[in-house]
Amino acid sequence: MALALAQRCGAEVVNADSRQVYRRLDIGSAKPTREERAAVPHHVVDIVEPDEPFDCARFRQLATAAIDDITRRGKRVLVVGGTGLYIRVLLHGLFTGPPRDAARRDRLLRAERDTPGVLHQRLRAVDPLAAARLHPNDHVRLVRALEVYELTGRPISAWQADHAFAGSASHARVVGLTLPRPQLYARIEARCHAMVRQGLAEEVQRLYANGFDATLPALRSPGYREIGEYVRGLCDLPTAIGNMATATRHLAKRQLTWFRADPGTVWCAPDVTAVAPHAEAFWAARR
Repeated sequence: MALALAQRCGAEVVNADSRQVYRRLDIGSAKPTREERAAVPHHVVDIVEPDEPFDCARFRQLATAAIDDITRRGKRVLVVGGTGLYIRVLLHGLFTGPPRDAARRDRLLRAERDTPGVLHQRLRAVDPLAAARLHPNDHVRLVRALEVYELTGRPISAWQADHAFAGSASHARVVGLTLPRPQLYARIEARCHAMVRQGLAEEVQRLYANGFDATLPALRSPGYREIGEYVRGLCDLPTAIGNMATATRHLAKRQLTWFRADPGTVWCAPDVTAVAPHAEAFWAARR
């Protein structure tokens, strides 16, 4: 749909999917193909290796630079992707907080390895609002939230509330795509099977063969985690596909919850004829 809209409206795509920034993660991230990228230029794709750090601040820097470049060339911009925090920091700026503390982070991650689930448990005790927003397996953000609390004595949710992501740094119209739940879940199921047919297990095998560990955050996302368990002999393929579909449904529910909290989001069916009028009206008003 984004490709059709971009071609119809003379736009280029800026990626806002937190897995498509990684090289080698192609099938499991549903990354646009070379042919699709040749038809419509895509930005902020294939930026780092799976074991390299990548955070919201770097995303915002790269996305802003891409948007400025696209705009200077007289093209329109489509930011496409479901990573809600990326969209938020792009539009409203970023609460930076205290600098990273490597030793503290190592200590927290060791505690999680020794007692799985302890990071989420600790965060619930000191910052229930942040804990409610984060998945127990989202170790990167759990560590950051605990780090901020330990360094400042104040929950990260309080810092974020003060910041309030106020003072819009970028003007946009946010369009959310929605389907009746049975149709959405049927598409998720079909997508998981299609990814496996396209070679997701082989993609994961190549990642492991090239030295990328299964515990990397990039390889713990839906699809890579479950098919990785199959590749490592921890379950059979039907079980892995079923677990992948379940994890993807949970992700979709979290995405819907995130974007529905923003009253400014316009909801449409995933069809270019439904979305195009909103995009064209926005661009017309920006002339």
